[in-house]
Amino acid sequence: MKKKVYCGLDSLDLAAPLLRGRRVGLMTNQTGIDSRFRSGIDLIHHSYHLTVLFAVEHGIRGDVQAGKHFETQPDPSTGVPVYAVYGDTRRLTPEMLDTFDVFCFDMQDVGARFYTYLYALSLAMEECAKAGKPVIVFDRINPLGGLEAEGTVLSARFSSYVGLYPLPTRYGLTIGEYARWVRHHLKLDLDLTVIPLRGWRRSDLGEDLSIPWVAPSPNCPTFHAASVYPGTCVFEGTNVSEGRGTTLPFEYIGAPWISAPALEKRMAAHDLPGLYFRAAYFTPTFSKYAGQPCQGVQVHITDPRKARVVEGALTLLDEIRHLYPDQLEWISHTPGSYFADKLLGTDEYRLGKHDARSLLAAHAQARADFMEERKAFLLYE
Repeated sequence: MKKKVYCGLDSLDLAAPLLRGRRVGLMTNQTGIDSRFRSGIDLIHHSYHLTVLFAVEHGIRGDVQAGKHFETQPDPSTGVPVYAVYGDTRRLTPEMLDTFDVFCFDMQDVGARFYTYLYALSLAMEECAKAGKPVIVFDRINPLGGLEAEGTVLSARFSSYVGLYPLPTRYGLTIGEYARWVRHHLKLDLDLTVIPLRGWRRSDLGEDLSIPWVAPSPNCPTFHAASVYPGTCVFEGTNVSEGRGTTLPFEYIGAPWISAPALEKRMAAHDLPGLYFRAAYFTPTFSKYAGQPCQGVQVHITDPRKARVVEGALTLLDEIRHLYPDQLEWISHTPGSYFADKLLGTDEYRLGKHDARSLLAAHAQARADFMEERKAFLLYE
């Protein structure tokens, strides 16, 4: 039987003294539901004075593909105006700040540094601090658990909207704990309240819990996709498909010029506990190689408590780089700026200064330092 956990929104009554008699602004999306599948938009609109909604990447209802912009419009259910804070306008403007007295945040993230919801929250916190407006975060689980840190720690040189701060790739905080850490990291004079989870422990993984899971973005439909994402997202920075346009985004990795049997054989030679890389064949319907048959692997997690998905994905990239040095390319949206560097928080891997294991070893001390620093902001055991 799965363990029952309640999200912050299930304890909406705890926020009543902070919401009653005030104009409420809410940054949320389709994941903002309670354990009875009720939308936080509807709950707050019914009980309090909800005056404005803020939509980030993928929109207020999760119907917008990655990177696509959308216009400000009224919410069809409540009629409350929805401001887009993604694209050209990522911060709350003076006009937006004038629409509310207290700012609320309620979205499910996936526990990976490059998930943009983190920075939508932290940028909003900065503007609320300047304006003297209190912030309430309704906490949600970290589907990857809260015990481990994994991957690389971002260097300030590669700061971007897929990584603004020196966090490990997988950082092991809930969104509420992240907010507490950010307030300290940015030295914000901010009235911050976290409405906590009930029943969650740091050792809990999302797939073990009886809690509604709504896809936080169109390409993260399942707990398994969220579990592999901190590793396989690096392929977004290459000309290798990360499975977008298939039914298994971030689980399928491949390209038309890859041999699935050869790649599976190479991966089987590595000691990667909790992971298996099975030869796979797929044809994306959109994104990279749309309509073209691809070969590669599907990433299977056989033991989620042992799996180190960042090491696994970088080892996979090692092998693709070794097998196909003339075909592998790094995506650059502007001259001299490579997306893989922003995702990894360093250019040392792309430049060939490290392979997977030596790169992660080079970041071991920075991960340990973060794990020590974060202790002051933890809310759960």
